[in-house]
Amino acid sequence: MLDHVFISVADLKRSIAFYSAALPPLGITSRLDYDGKDGPPGHPDLKGFGANGRVFFWLREGVVEGRAAHIGFVANSRDEVDAAYAAAIQAGATDNGPPGARLHYDPEYYAANVLDPDGYSLEFVYKKWQHGS
Repeated sequence: MLDHVFISVADLKRSIAFYSAALPPLGITSRLDYDGKDGPPGHPDLKGFGANGRVFFWLREGVVEGRAAHIGFVANSRDEVDAAYAAAIQAGATDNGPPGARLHYDPEYYAANVLDPDGYSLEFVYKKWQHGS
C-alpha cells in the first residue's frame, strides 16, 4: 500500500486550483502546505491533498514529465467516478477515456480517465469487488 505520491508541476497555482476542483467528488478535501525549509536540506515546498486525516497526494513545483505518471484515485461508487470526471473536465482536464466499464480488466471495473493540465494521466476508479457491494 502506498503512503504518498509527489508529482512535479509547472504552475503550482494552476495545479492547486485544478486538484482542488477535481478531487472533492472523491472525498479528497483536505489541503496542507509543507514548507520545505522544515525538512532536510533541499526538501521542496509541497502542496498536499488528502482525506480522513491523511495527506497522501503532493504537488511540488518542478520539471514536468507529464505522461511519466499514471495515478489512480479510488472512488466509492460509479457516481463518484462520474462526478470526479465531470469536475476534472470542468477544471481544465483533457478527456482520456470517459466514464464506463473497463471490460479489458473486469466487468465490475468502472473508471474514467483524464489528463491533468501538465499531461499526467489520472484515473478515477470504482472496483465493485473492493467495496463489498
